[in-house]
Amino acid sequence: MAPPVSALQAAHPSHLEVAGVPAADPAAEPAATGSTRWLDDEEQVTWRTFLSATQLLLDRFDRQLQRDSGILLTYYEMLVRLSEAPDRSLRMSELAESSLASRSRVSHAVARMEERGWIRREACPTDGRGYLAVLTDEGLEALAAAAPGHVETVRTTLFDRLTDEQLQQLRSISSVLLEHLQETGSVSPVPPAPERS
Repeated sequence: MAPPVSALQAAHPSHLEVAGVPAADPAAEPAATGSTRWLDDEEQVTWRTFLSATQLLLDRFDRQLQRDSGILLTYYEMLVRLSEAPDRSLRMSELAESSLASRSRVSHAVARMEERGWIRREACPTDGRGYLAVLTDEGLEALAAAAPGHVETVRTTLFDRLTDEQLQQLRSISSVLLEHLQETGSVSPVPPAPERS
């Protein structure tokens, strides 16, 4: 049995040969519908650069939040979603959808933040089986304390590295990808950021 192939290796046929899997000539025409459309060298560089950059960005944001505020990035995003919701509350299912996380993962995260006094769970008044996640005053204070350091890290790591034109391109590309992923996946649309007065 051939050893497992990573996502990066599987993107290029030459690595499959190393793993003991015969690879087709990437320059050849697909033999039939469904044949693998291998990435060419330019696409390889683009894919690997994009993957590494996004992974390192998220890791940088997560490390800063944990170091300075003791908050995981995923928890921070949930606190943000709740802070922007009416009455600072969302149904657990809505919080999962807006956070692009599974219900079980959100349930675990809410339980951990409940222990810290940041969130409380309440029975949903319109659904006896459902629960609301409510951002407490302590949670709002924790979010407000963590926000300046997080925003500064986002600025210095992302926004300050790009020109105005590159930022517009990044937003445009991200919007295209987000729209495609929402149309072809099972997730609900990500709610837009609230309008600033």
